[in-house]
Formats: sequence, structure tokens, C-alpha cells
Amino acid sequence: MRKITMKLYKTKTGILIEKDDKFFLMKDENWDQFINTDHLFQKMEKLTRSLMPMTDGNKLIDEGILAPIGSQELWACGVTYLRSKIGRQEESKEAGGGDFYARVYEADRPEVFFKSTPHRVVGHGAIVAIRKDSSWDVPEPELTLVVTSSGKIVGYTIGNDMSSRSIEGENPLYLPQAKTYDGCAALGPCIYVMDQPIDKNTKIRLAIIRNNKRAFEGTVGIDQMKRTPEELVSFVYRECSFPDGCLIMTGTGIVPGHEFTLKAGDEIRISIDNIGELVNEVKAP
Repeated sequence: MRKITMKLYKTKTGILIEKDDKFFLMKDENWDQFINTDHLFQKMEKLTRSLMPMTDGNKLIDEGILAPIGSQELWACGVTYLRSKIGRQEESKEAGGGDFYARVYEADRPEVFFKSTPHRVVGHGAIVAIRKDSSWDVPEPELTLVVTSSGKIVGYTIGNDMSSRSIEGENPLYLPQAKTYDGCAALGPCIYVMDQPIDKNTKIRLAIIRNNKRAFEGTVGIDQMKRTPEELVSFVYRECSFPDGCLIMTGTGIVPGHEFTLKAGDEIRISIDNIGELVNEVKAP
């Protein structure tokens, strides 16, 4: 039986569904209400049977798509991959904080934290930022979960969790300053919707382009995550309510070495199998 998957785009014109290379536009739908349903896949499947496909869906995408977030909070998880654990230990070694990351990697309780309100999040093709008071900055490519108010995962998107390693490495208590600021996250280009969990063989790829050359690249499989997406959701939702649902970044397994830092003008390309590619340029601090 053929696996059916769909993509959901938030555009300036309305909500766009892509299915089997056909596009279906809904101009009057509310984004928050539309995605906050436990039966999102079935809802989209029904709509594509009743709507007429449009002929210029790709044109709408080319004209500019928005970050797939409305009123939702963006949360994130850390130290979910072994490489992330090692990287965090390296950056915080001098401050004596390395042991914190070793402990949380092995602990029953994962690291989860509030990342951003929607107005600090940008979409595909937009500009991400690095802090003026930071000397060591990296993108963190992450599979991002789209979760309803009831705690059900209904889709997946690509996330870029921009981070100041110099600030976090100085003291773990500085995490909010290292993680949350204007332009601190990118999401997109779409929400990948399916009626089953994402394939465990899915790969995440990162490329950073500087002066038309690859300054860094890396790949990781989501099967390298120590924790399941459902486990991470359960901790984020444990004592928090999300009336409009929530987006949750699941951590990174691609960590550039200590010799690398982002610079203004760098282009960050993050791709995840079947979802697409999220591209953003770095703005000067």
C-alpha cells in the first residue's frame, strides 16, 4: 500500500496543501485552528478530495512562504544526541559546567526549555541573527515536532536553533540569553504531515556557505537520538498547557568544532529527508 504524505505551507495568501504534486489553497482558514487538531492528516485528506487543485502553487511558494507558526510557543530540547553532549562539555569545560551535560544525557529527565515566542521566529529565506555580545555562534539543525494542544504529534518541520556557544559555555545559567533573542530561530519551509511516525532512517543535513564555498557540512540520522519524540513531548507538556499547540525542537546531532563560528553573510542550509530544505542568511550583529 502506497504511503500518503502531504505538506502544509503558510503563505501570504492563505494555507496551501501539497499532495501528489498538486496544490490546494484555502484563503479563509485560521492557521492556529487549522493545525491544532489531532486528526490533521485526515482533515487535509478530506479537503483535497473536495477542493479544486490550483495551477500556480509553486508560484505561491516562490513568492515567499511564512514560518509555519501562529500563536504557538516554540520549545526546544538539548543534549539528545551524543555529539551534542560532547560539544556542550567542551564549550563549558573551563567554567566547570561540563558535568551538567554528562548528567542530563544519562538522566531520566531530559533538558527541555522555552525557546521563543512567534515574533522572534523567521521562515525560509528570511534572516537569522547572531548576538552582538557573543563571540562564538552556531546554527543547530533540528527535527521539529508540530504538536496539538492535547499533546499529539501531527507533523514535522525543519528547525534552526541559533545558539551562542560562548555565552552558554561561560555559565549554563546563561542559557536563556544564549538561546532567546530576535531572529534566534528559523522554521520551515513546510509542515510534513503523515498518518504514521516519521521514518527512523530519516537524515538531517547541514551546510554553511561562506563566500560561495562550503565552510562546514555535516549529516546525522534521527535514529541517533537518545530519546523518542513522544518522550520529549511528554516532558514539555507535563505541567504546561498549550491552548494553540506547540512546536518542539528535538535537539541537534551536528555540532561544528570549536574553531568554527558563524559570520555575517553566511548562508545556512538545513535539509531533512521528505520535508525539504530551510535556507537562511546570517545578519550582522
